[in-house]
Amino acid sequence: MNDILNILTGRYELFLLVFVRVSGIFLFSPLFSSQNVPNKLKLSFSFIFSLLLTSNFKVGSVGELDGSFTLLIIKELMVGIIIGYISYAFFSVFYILGQIVDMEIGFGMVNVIDPQNKVQIPVMGNFYYILAFLLFLLTNGHHLAIKALIDSYEYIPIGELVISEATVKQLVNILAKTFSLGFKIASPIVITILLMDILLGVLSRTIPQMNVFVVGMPLKIIVGMLVIAATIPIFNVLTGYVFKDMLKEIYNFLKSP
Repeated sequence: MNDILNILTGRYELFLLVFVRVSGIFLFSPLFSSQNVPNKLKLSFSFIFSLLLTSNFKVGSVGELDGSFTLLIIKELMVGIIIGYISYAFFSVFYILGQIVDMEIGFGMVNVIDPQNKVQIPVMGNFYYILAFLLFLLTNGHHLAIKALIDSYEYIPIGELVISEATVKQLVNILAKTFSLGFKIASPIVITILLMDILLGVLSRTIPQMNVFVVGMPLKIIVGMLVIAATIPIFNVLTGYVFKDMLKEIYNFLKSP
């Protein structure tokens, strides 16, 4: 208890800067920013985690750092926000995957409300996102995310964030990568539905009496669901690659000059 009081009274400025960086991650990170998690729990976890980090810092006070205190707060908040943004961008891969799948199998007009973000999302996107989220927790991915936050102080000490051209380019490339990954994971379903469309086109020419629209829609849904069920066993492997890319990009940002 005395150690906590010493940190809050003697190193309160340093504690506040750490708290700002941790809170920045909570704003965007899919794991911590969920609205299903009570705000009091988020605040408590940020507070305790910031205390643990501050107690291990060698910096005695903010007076040893360069720059105004307001500028330091902005820099620390930006570090947390960028790390949270990178993790959120890679989790958006599963929404993109679901959107492509929905359009292919005929669910493009159907959306559901995401209670976390208060927006409409594709049906299969919601399914893939929840499944990926559970796999992320099951494989202790949240531990790696917390470790990345701790390591961020090694690569970007307090007050030393520099937003370079390389950093901006990396953040833009991450968006392009998310679309690419989403399409690659959805490629088995896209190819299957494309082949089925070709088959239906051939049948409509050979059997003009057959109503392709009446037969095609339910057939797409059935075939699409079968392909989804068949690819579920390898979904764990695919999500593993996405999470590895996410951690790689986070550390690339931390190590960037």
